[in-house]
Amino acid sequence: MSSQKLARLARPTLRFNLARRYMHNQPSILHPIRPSASTRYGGRRKSWPFGAYSLHNINVPTVRNASFARILPKLAVKLVRIPAMFGAAMIGGLAYLQYQATQAGNYAMDVLGKGKEWASNTAGGLFGGAKGVAEQTKAGWERTKEGIEWPVWMKEILEGRQGAEGGGSGGGPGGEPPRQSRAGAAAAAAGTGAAFGYTQSPEDDERSGEAAARDDQMMMLTKKMIEIRSILQMVGQSSALVLPSIVVIGSQSSGKSSVLEAIVGHEFLPKGSNMITRRPIELTLVNTPDAQAEYGEFPALGLGKITDFASIQKTLTDLNLAVPAQDCVSDDPIQLSIYSPNVPDLSLIDLPGYIQVSGLDQPLELKQKIADLCDKYIQPPNVILAISAADVDLANSTALRASRRVDPRGERTIGVVTKMDLVEAERGASILSDRKYPLRLGYVGVVSRVPPTSGGLFSRGSGNITSAITKNENAFFSAHPLEFGSESELDVGTTTLRKKLMHVLEQTMAASLQGTSDAIHQELEEATYEFKVQYNDRPLSAESYLAESLDAFKHSFKEFAESFGRPQVRELLKEELDQRVLDLLAQRYWNKPISDLTPAPIEPDPLSDLPKADPESLYWHRKLDTSSSSLTKLGIGRLATTVVANALQSEVDRLINASTFSTHPFARQAITDASSGILNERFYSTSDQVENCIKPYKYEIEVDDNEWAKGRQNVATVLKNELKACEAAEKSVESAVGGKRKLKDVMGFIDRVRKGEVVLEGDGVGGGGGFSREAVFLRDRASTLQMRLLALKSRQCSTKTNKYYCPEIFLDVVADKLTSTAVLFLNVELLSEFYYNFPRELDSKLGRGLRPEEVEKFAREDKRIARHLDVVRRKEMLELVLGKMESLRDLEGREKRREADRNTQIKGAKKQRERGWGLF
Repeated sequence: MSSQKLARLARPTLRFNLARRYMHNQPSILHPIRPSASTRYGGRRKSWPFGAYSLHNINVPTVRNASFARILPKLAVKLVRIPAMFGAAMIGGLAYLQYQATQAGNYAMDVLGKGKEWASNTAGGLFGGAKGVAEQTKAGWERTKEGIEWPVWMKEILEGRQGAEGGGSGGGPGGEPPRQSRAGAAAAAAGTGAAFGYTQSPEDDERSGEAAARDDQMMMLTKKMIEIRSILQMVGQSSALVLPSIVVIGSQSSGKSSVLEAIVGHEFLPKGSNMITRRPIELTLVNTPDAQAEYGEFPALGLGKITDFASIQKTLTDLNLAVPAQDCVSDDPIQLSIYSPNVPDLSLIDLPGYIQVSGLDQPLELKQKIADLCDKYIQPPNVILAISAADVDLANSTALRASRRVDPRGERTIGVVTKMDLVEAERGASILSDRKYPLRLGYVGVVSRVPPTSGGLFSRGSGNITSAITKNENAFFSAHPLEFGSESELDVGTTTLRKKLMHVLEQTMAASLQGTSDAIHQELEEATYEFKVQYNDRPLSAESYLAESLDAFKHSFKEFAESFGRPQVRELLKEELDQRVLDLLAQRYWNKPISDLTPAPIEPDPLSDLPKADPESLYWHRKLDTSSSSLTKLGIGRLATTVVANALQSEVDRLINASTFSTHPFARQAITDASSGILNERFYSTSDQVENCIKPYKYEIEVDDNEWAKGRQNVATVLKNELKACEAAEKSVESAVGGKRKLKDVMGFIDRVRKGEVVLEGDGVGGGGGFSREAVFLRDRASTLQMRLLALKSRQCSTKTNKYYCPEIFLDVVADKLTSTAVLFLNVELLSEFYYNFPRELDSKLGRGLRPEEVEKFAREDKRIARHLDVVRRKEMLELVLGKMESLRDLEGREKRREADRNTQIKGAKKQRERGWGLF
């Protein structure tokens, strides 16, 4: 006998002795004896010697499922090559056997207290290997399971009932299986169900993975298309730029509002005994899966988010009742968007309900107006949702008659039969399966009204009503399984209606995409051409237009601020005081206007005698002192501040008229308010400062030679300008009277009357008497000015010591001193503050302080800019829509590729079935 044969015979005995030693050291560990290396890696499998399976001094039951744990992974690898049907059958059977073996083994180990970890590892290894097999065989199973007749025991496994029946077979006390055994059974059932696409709970999603993916894809497509439709509504103008919506029509008593509220899940539509819905309601439902709150928005009204659906209902009621009574209906739609995680993505249009007879308080043509309005909206490509009540024969359904006119083949119409609980189940089923008025999209029966409640668990209008309606519908339809069960193939329930609406809207929108895309391309080309030709491709927005206008205005104001400083303020104020000096001279020294034609009183000290008067004459001294006091106490502070503030405000108005703000009343008013606000705020403090600084001049005024010479020169210029003004006024009177000669004759006559040489009958107001008296006054004033100009040029007025002989020069010097002092504080207190704060106030009122809608309103006040903005906005919107359509086409392309892959797999499976099934 060779050494190799002896070694093979001795190896089992040696391993048996080693096992005995190991079990003495570890008496509490149960472990099955593994096959030897020679058995696993040798050429042939040989039996072990007697007693090799025994343990030293310990008799425990052998755990049978341990062998399965070793066999199944290898078998799972082989099953990859097994066709789908037999692979699935073997996994189900082995899973069942494993479940039974695990129960027995786990009970024994629970008795010994050491088997929990082993069971977990075993189950994990089993299902880890089975998972890959399930994924490989799932596609084949889905294609072949419908045509295979299964044994009863296999059906029980697939239906998940076997585990429930065998759950009490575990050997624990009272028949309760161990916790690990129950978990293993659940895992086995879940693994099998997942492999074949089944679910164990009726509350779980019953869709397969592919069906759920397709539904999610469809929801994404619908959401994007509704978004595109909303953008196209803003673009407007062309009917070709509108994607289809679902138009809801029905008579007033058909339950139309209840259906819409059941879809939304809230009572929000107007209610009333009379006709409340008078305007179309364009309802856009947006699914927001991550949102916590439900809210509505009226985009055209700008009311923000409204979370109270009772407020939405009130707003809709007010908007509808605003339609004049003589009209009753209007085609001006109300746009309402509702955002909620409980609504599908839909675009609906609710229309006024059809009526049969007009009321006494309604116009006779109301019925026809409603019909015309509905006909306008149910034209292609819109989908028609025709609402009919179950207790009314479909032959009398106004909605179906209207849809038949525009959709005779019923290709765009979905029939909804409400109030199914008001008729017998057989009658309701016959209505839904009606063959007299067939619709390609079929009928859906609903019980959409909110069930009445007596308790506080649910109250109308105080929360989402979807669950209450769903429970009510399920209770009714499940009570009649023969008529409305799954075998009847009838569509019933609001949930079914939602799904149908989503699918139909998605398909209809997808069918309209190509035509809409072509129309958008054409519109975009026209908008691009107009943008290029008329506006030279110059981009413009309301914000940029406002910013440009504001920058240009501030630039103009900066130029004005640089050119209007202390010299300009001094000149402006000096001109004003020069006029006040002339007024004082006219009041105290010169001739007075002629009020009547009575002889003039004789003056004791006429102005013509001033050059020859006594230098110490109190009359002339007091006259000059009084005039000087009147000038200094005139209120220079208020006068100077008013003059400069008016000049600044006038300049601001001029800048507005020269800027783009001239055509914007709102901006004009804002700029005017900004400037007047700053000036008013600084007015009183500035005038007080100026008044306090000129106070010394009210008591004593010192004049030097330079000031006198300067005043003499300045007042001569002022008197010359006044003389020119008098001569110009005399010329205008001469033209009004009828010529120089005639005026001269009339003036001579007035002179004789005033001297008493001629007696005038009447007051001399009629004819040219009034103009003649004015001409006499202007002639005398011109004579006085000429006389005083000669006096100013004389040697007598060359020095300041003769100030009483030359009151004009002294008063001019006083006015100059007042001007110089006032300008210093006007520059600091008023000008500098105004120049600093005015641009910042503009930014506050016209920049950051405006809301976006106010900026838009401002820009559109200019018609030219409004047209430019419309072109730019239209071009941008169309480009945005085209971009979104490209993304839709990408999604559709991926869906088509998936469909092509599925078709390829089906064809491959068919060919494989034709070749036959093989085990390995």
